[in-house]
Amino acid sequence: MAVPQRNMGPGFWAIRAPISSRRYWLLALVGLLLPLGLWWGVAALELMDKVFMPSPADVARRLVTWATEDELLGDVSISVYRVVAGWALSAVIAVPLGLMIGTWRPVQALLEPLTDFIRYMPAVAFIPLVMLWIGIEESSKIAIIFIGTFFQMVLMVAEDVRRVPAAQVEAAQTLGASRGEIVEQVLLQSAKPALLDTLRITMGWAWTYLVVAELVAANSGLGYSILKAQRFMQTDKIFAGILLIGAIGLVIDQLFRAMHRKSFPWLHFK
Repeated sequence: MAVPQRNMGPGFWAIRAPISSRRYWLLALVGLLLPLGLWWGVAALELMDKVFMPSPADVARRLVTWATEDELLGDVSISVYRVVAGWALSAVIAVPLGLMIGTWRPVQALLEPLTDFIRYMPAVAFIPLVMLWIGIEESSKIAIIFIGTFFQMVLMVAEDVRRVPAAQVEAAQTLGASRGEIVEQVLLQSAKPALLDTLRITMGWAWTYLVVAELVAANSGLGYSILKAQRFMQTDKIFAGILLIGAIGLVIDQLFRAMHRKSFPWLHFK
């Protein structure tokens, strides 16, 4: 007896139904502007003291002052360098290590429990050790971002590799592929789309560790500027720094998404 299918109906609430690019970007714009409108309303109605909730106009003016009279470009540059360096170092080590964990069970048994154990340790707790072992130079800031992203990245890469269907591996073995060919031509190639998404997500995590990293005797950077502004109750500059980090992260995220669409167009057909 056939089970009658419930008509979920077309339109906005259709499950996983594609929407036009125009509608997508319109909804994305609305999603970004709604919090801005709420913020503007709270500031305009003076529901909170300006010391605690500056208006969008105050934050914009502070951002202009930061750019024209201070070292905004230098702060952005050094923060981007620290984040990208820490994330890239993580990726260089985590991708092959995760590939091995996801491919060979003995390696998984040896390394995955340890990685799982360390990944729950907060990166900020390592600051005293990093300062003792590495010092207070640039390498210490990069090390904090590395610690914050590396262990999560290893496990995510391993999971991406494990998601490759076993049927593909068995088919390659039937065709006489060697162990190295299976790893390179089957597992790695099949996991590439998921791996690029993992790199995109962990790049976002790297940015969340920026302020923590710049606690380590920094004298420049967006995180340092936010912490310095907090000492002087410059809430408008705190807001400006936070929003700037979010904007830079959003741009990088969209670049990764564009790279994903260009590299794997068959996954984005509507």
